[in-house]
Amino acid sequence: MLEPSVLSSSTVENFIAPRKSTSRKGENGIVLVVGGSYIYHGAPILSSLAALRSGTDLVYTCVPKINVTSTRSVSPNLIVIPLVDQKLTLGAVKKLIGALPRNLHSATIGMGLAIQDKNSLLYLVKSLLDRDVRLSLDASALIPEVLPILANKNVVVTPHAGEFKRLFGNIPPDSNLERIELVEQTALKHGITILLKGPTDIISDGNVTYLCKKNTPAMTVGGTGDVLSGLVAGLLSTNRNCLESAASASFICSLAGKDVQEKLGLHMTSMDLIDSIPFVMKPFDKII
Repeated sequence: MLEPSVLSSSTVENFIAPRKSTSRKGENGIVLVVGGSYIYHGAPILSSLAALRSGTDLVYTCVPKINVTSTRSVSPNLIVIPLVDQKLTLGAVKKLIGALPRNLHSATIGMGLAIQDKNSLLYLVKSLLDRDVRLSLDASALIPEVLPILANKNVVVTPHAGEFKRLFGNIPPDSNLERIELVEQTALKHGITILLKGPTDIISDGNVTYLCKKNTPAMTVGGTGDVLSGLVAGLLSTNRNCLESAASASFICSLAGKDVQEKLGLHMTSMDLIDSIPFVMKPFDKII
């Protein structure tokens, strides 16, 4: 087993890309978020707002057409693309691919997403990877059928323990040492970066492993995983290194969680978490 490193501010500050003082809109990240369903309309909104708060310039939020009005009403900052069907279908994906900007940097897929046809997800993932778009996959996008097309690509998967079992077939053990070893072996086997969520997040590409110890029970509220997915995609949009981006996202989400818990106790919502992101990220801001 590798010797994991506990994440700290001094480590993460090296992972956050600086911004040129002369940069223009779009040069600091363009992100696609694909998620949502009739019931889970809020998940892609949380991911999108978190990506924006990470410092990304533009976020395209793709949701089923039944969710478009509610999504647009939440924030004028979101560029909303309707998915023509209520669920992810092959036809809807093909239309979506044709509507996307060519200069996407990263995408996060799966938050609250209803998938009618697994092949539609595979087509979407492969199409984005073929365009050199870095990916973060979560929730319903975490199915074993997708693994063969992810190997040695710029991909982060962000499962909790149950999703880890569904994706890889193994239940993460309770022992932290065994849990770390399983994540490392699985990441190396499949050629991806894994961010296993839990009281301590484990982030590994099979060669290097980071731990993020959170101790924030207020973060059990719904939607915090969607915020994390948006942070991963946002940071991936300016840093191609999946391990560094995933580790940074985990650490920043943890800092925001601690900040909100100190202010609000056990009464956090995921929107509170998003509001805290700029304040905990500000010390990492660099302009060159």
